[in-house]
Amino acid sequence: MGIYERILCAVDFSGLSEAACARAIALTRHFKAQLTLLHVVEYFPEDRSNEIIAPEIEDPSGYQETRARQGLHELAGRLGYREAKQEVLFSPHSAWHEILRFAGTHETDLIVLGCHGHHGMATLLGSTANGVVNRAPCDVLAVRPES
Repeated sequence: MGIYERILCAVDFSGLSEAACARAIALTRHFKAQLTLLHVVEYFPEDRSNEIIAPEIEDPSGYQETRARQGLHELAGRLGYREAKQEVLFSPHSAWHEILRFAGTHETDLIVLGCHGHHGMATLLGSTANGVVNRAPCDVLAVRPES
């Protein structure tokens, strides 16, 4: 085994997230580690776009979970690493809070996530990445967008 045995990649289905996943897969292969892709669904309905609101005939959380699991499955397939564990969590807390809780309870060695490329610490990382980087119980790799 290498320096990292359990790698967690936080996924929000953005382009940055996909780049972070690609990096996490490369590290997973290099260290012969275990990879988990994690998507957190926060309960903040005012921030939801119409495309992720469940149709009236469907259970909202079931609909979101199905979409998230399908997205993780497709992402793992697109990046050529279907053996990654895929987890979806629902939380009344922020995504960074759940990422850290998951990392702590699953003995994660490295968290990989995408970050924004703007100026200033908070905007440089984004609120989720900033929360993870400043509070993580393990190493964190914040993958920046390509210039």
